[in-house]
Amino acid sequence: MIDSSPPAPQTTAPAPLLVAVARGIALVVVVPLRLAWELVAAVSRWLHRWLLAPTGRFLARWLLRPLGWLLRNLLWVPLLWLGRGLAWLVRTLLWVPLVWLCRGLAWLTRTVLWVPLAWLAYHLVWLPLRWLARFLAPLGRLLVAGLAVVGRWLAAAVRVLLDALAWAWWAAGRLLWWCYALTLRPFVLGAGWLWRHAVRPVGRAVAGAWRATVSPAARWVRRAVVDPVRQATREALTALGLRR
Repeated sequence: MIDSSPPAPQTTAPAPLLVAVARGIALVVVVPLRLAWELVAAVSRWLHRWLLAPTGRFLARWLLRPLGWLLRNLLWVPLLWLGRGLAWLVRTLLWVPLVWLCRGLAWLTRTVLWVPLAWLAYHLVWLPLRWLARFLAPLGRLLVAGLAVVGRWLAAAVRVLLDALAWAWWAAGRLLWWCYALTLRPFVLGAGWLWRHAVRPVGRAVAGAWRATVSPAARWVRRAVVDPVRQATREALTALGLRR
């Protein structure tokens, strides 16, 4: 069979056109930027070579070095010698005499004050106190033993007192219970029995009789007498214009 369908159109990429556009963009954008960068670099190199470097060398040779020499020889060296002289004067005229004076005062204080005071404190205070402690030690032990005995006696007395109080509390409780059981409890039981078997049934009977007799009679009187009289009085007052 012969294919009668029309042939598919062939797509050809416009490569030459894209290359031409890219080259045009490079010529318009990249090349001017490159030329501007080269110009700035050339100007910077020229300024550094013919202006900044000579100026720096001139200032370093004719301004900074003389100024440094002047500062070193007219300010730093005199100040250094002045500091050393002042340090020698302070050490010679102040520090060394103060050191010798402190040493002399320390020796004088130790010899004239500390040693006699220590000797007096040892012989007049420490030795009498030690002798007094040795003398009072038996009395102290006896006092401690007496206090211990008194403490034991006091503890025993407190225990006895506490036991007596506990027994008295228990006895009072039992006595109160027996008083209640022999006097108040029968009365309470009798009053309860009387209430349950006499007062409450009588009350119930009185209440039943009241509900059976007095309450119906009261309702009849109210419906047959009181309500008609009240209605007639209201109508008469309304007719006379005394009540609206």
